[in-house]
Amino acid sequence: MVLTIKNLTKEYMRGNTAFYAVDNVNLSIDRSEFVSIIGRSGSGKSTLLNMIAGLIKPTSGSISVDGQDILALNDKCISLYRNSKIGYVPQGNTALGDLTVLDNVRLPFYLHKHMGDPTSKALSLLEQLGISHLAKMFPKHLSGGELRRVFIARALINDPVMLIADEPTSDLDAETTIEIMELFSQIAKKGTSILLVTHELDTIKYGDSVYVMEKGKLTRGDSVLLTSDF
Repeated sequence: MVLTIKNLTKEYMRGNTAFYAVDNVNLSIDRSEFVSIIGRSGSGKSTLLNMIAGLIKPTSGSISVDGQDILALNDKCISLYRNSKIGYVPQGNTALGDLTVLDNVRLPFYLHKHMGDPTSKALSLLEQLGISHLAKMFPKHLSGGELRRVFIARALINDPVMLIADEPTSDLDAETTIEIMELFSQIAKKGTSILLVTHELDTIKYGDSVYVMEKGKLTRGDSVLLTSDF
């Protein structure tokens, strides 16, 4: 398994009252598997992703990625883990405006020591994603769909075992959404596991399995979605 989560819980306090942003979640993702999690805003999806990425620590439970217990890692090793094992495709625009497309894609390569030629790798990824002609452009000149392809290329530059995507189509039109989701499907088929969170039902048909997150709890969603109003 690429990802194994057991009894994962994140508890917060509101005044004197405790509430669970993530409540006893269990999830496993195999290599090349494409898993979608659907849920409304505030359901706990982003908190779950942030714990998998090592950005916040759970109250209890365990997270194993590619056989590594990430909760046992110190801050330096967690940073290396995020850079080498996890590719992250964010919601919204996180491009660095003063860097070209090529430099934005190459950036994670330089955050930790890696072997190989980042320029050739970045140009190859841009070619695969159909935007190699934009390599010398700056982000402000790109459309939403083009930027999303840049973020996917950036997320793949260090050959992660898993790609995490947080609402990757929330600000895209229907045609571009289809193109991006088909790209995710192709990436999974090439061996990279994908965990995508969304509130858009039209996107889940591209994955292998779907889960529903509601009030911090995660359940298998195949039957639940038939009556869902997400």
